[in-house]
Amino acid sequence: VRARCLMPFIRSQGADIYWKVEGDTAAPSLVLLNSIGTDMDLWDAAIPALRHRFSLLRIDTRGHGASDAPAGDYELSMLAGDVAAAMDAADVEAALVAGVSLGGMIAMQLAMDAPERVTGLALICTSATMDRSAWTARVEKVREEGVAGIADLAMSRFLSPSFVQARPEIAASVRRGLLCMEPAGYAGCAAAIRDMDIADRLQTISVPTLVVSGDRDTSTPFVGHGEHLIERISGAQHVMLDAAHLAPLDAPNALADAIIDAFV
Repeated sequence: VRARCLMPFIRSQGADIYWKVEGDTAAPSLVLLNSIGTDMDLWDAAIPALRHRFSLLRIDTRGHGASDAPAGDYELSMLAGDVAAAMDAADVEAALVAGVSLGGMIAMQLAMDAPERVTGLALICTSATMDRSAWTARVEKVREEGVAGIADLAMSRFLSPSFVQARPEIAASVRRGLLCMEPAGYAGCAAAIRDMDIADRLQTISVPTLVVSGDRDTSTPFVGHGEHLIERISGAQHVMLDAAHLAPLDAPNALADAIIDAFV
């Protein structure tokens, strides 16, 4: 029997969104979402462990990787709609959704907008409340100077100095990917973070939820960010990892284990 072959792009709200399925499609589905400034490769090191337990659907968020980067502001509801469209394309009715930073924000939005599509949430180094003025400034800077204008700031938040020293090749790859981004894509997603309005709706999330914090994360530390998710999402569990903001790079096996332990 010939396997059904699926196109790697889906048209969603005026943009082509790139997606990829890995693993046994008979296994429970796990959607993996990237942070702002990265693409689906963010998850590469965690894939071998996760693939043993899940059918994996990875998506390049609008404005990132191989997905289109339309001009203008994006909204979290738009980005959540892109995820739902990719799930439709991959024949995934409902899934556990794991997202890092912006990806976690999108995951929460999807759970609010289409709760029937989400069986659980893994919210990794993310938040429901960010500094609006800081993100307003970031949007303006990228639109004026390109992504290079915020590259040093972003890299200082992504990875700890000790990780950069130990794994300079990974840090170089992350920086190269960031600098190759379309400024419109970064600015559009930064606008979605700026305008995020989910904090007062967190109590409507009723699916099993794992909140993952990094003890070296200076962008969305547990204090002021993860703690609020724990307080407002009923029954949410918490795991602290030895990691900075990009936990799938910093602690891929520990992160995979935490997701498997919580949901399998």
